Amino acid sequence: MTEPRPEAQYTFRRRGGDRIPADVQVYANIVKGATLGLSRREWSGMEHIPLEGPAILVWNHYSDIDPLMVVHYVYNAGRHPRFLLKESIVKVPVVGAILKRSGQIPVKRGSAEAADSLRVLERELAAGHVVIMAPEGTVTKEPDRWPMRGKTGVARLALESGAPVIPIVQWGALGIHDRKRDPKFKLGRKPVTVRALPPVDLSRWLGREPSREDLVEVADAIMEDLRAGLAEVRGQEAPPLFDPRQQRPEESESSE
Repeated sequence: MTEPRPEAQYTFRRRGGDRIPADVQVYANIVKGATLGLSRREWSGMEHIPLEGPAILVWNHYSDIDPLMVVHYVYNAGRHPRFLLKESIVKVPVVGAILKRSGQIPVKRGSAEAADSLRVLERELAAGHVVIMAPEGTVTKEPDRWPMRGKTGVARLALESGAPVIPIVQWGALGIHDRKRDPKFKLGRKPVTVRALPPVDLSRWLGREPSREDLVEVADAIMEDLRAGLAEVRGQEAPPLFDPRQQRPEESESSE
């Protein structure tokens, strides 16, 4: 079920979505308070996020702070945001306990447990939940912050679960925090755009056992939709999807 009106509700959550435990609501309101103090929201496309049933929400990850903007948007869209997080984050005292209680999913990157995290996400989707993923697996390395080629994990999850993949594009978070800037944080409310797009059309790959080539094509299709949506938000022509494997070592080092 989706809400018929496309207008985003900026103050309160949409009705009819997930029920949120009382303590998680408290944590959510703390995050919302922080983002309200840091950003002026320019939201749209919330009608593309279903109020019920499973969905895979993907976003263009280009800053350290943009997950908070996506969390706020998805929460106000009526769903309970569930992210994959680095295991090191959930080991932080107090913060880790809150993240676990709020349903976040820790993963050891580059380990066998990383593959197991997909099974966890499948169970979340089978239970009718939404999960949020950055298909690139990290902050983009593209010099101008455009999306880069995604990993195939989100493609496999989409094809095996059958859940719709809904792109969420966002832009403006760097005005708040930029790790390459001094000072990294800037005070004052900065304009931040968050926009959900229609589900990615994956019909041509459904109904068959996906090959490695299929998974790469699906991952590219997801990132291309994100790239096109971001180009519209930025008002610029997007470059081809950036492939970090083709960058020179010195470029990789300078982007950290």
